[in-house]
Amino acid sequence: MCPVCTEALVSYELEGVEIDSCLSCGGTWLDAGELERIAGVSEGALSEALLRGAGGKHGKRRCVRCRGTLRVVCVNGVELDRCPRGDGLWFDRNEMEAVIASFKDGEAGAVARFFGDLYKAGHPAKGG
Repeated sequence: MCPVCTEALVSYELEGVEIDSCLSCGGTWLDAGELERIAGVSEGALSEALLRGAGGKHGKRRCVRCRGTLRVVCVNGVELDRCPRGDGLWFDRNEMEAVIASFKDGEAGAVARFFGDLYKAGHPAKGG
């Protein structure tokens, strides 16, 4: 269920990664480890700080997996919602693009290229 509008999420697979999206509000959920699979790096290399790091303010939304209250964390100037147990990350519409634009090289660049291709191919939440 979408943490924003409570609509059912649509799941689809792209290059071996299951993406969960809301067709109503355009948000995207990534489970723990999916960033690593996208970038082709070892488990935990990218999402450790995002998913298990301390900090972040209490949000109002609920985790897609555990239903716990999501924490709001800032990633390169973009506020994302993360599960306090480390289950995953929620990206509101356009947050994915903003995060992608903030990354340039290395593993983060691989993630940016993957999601750039995803959005060029017609992200389901965007009606493409």
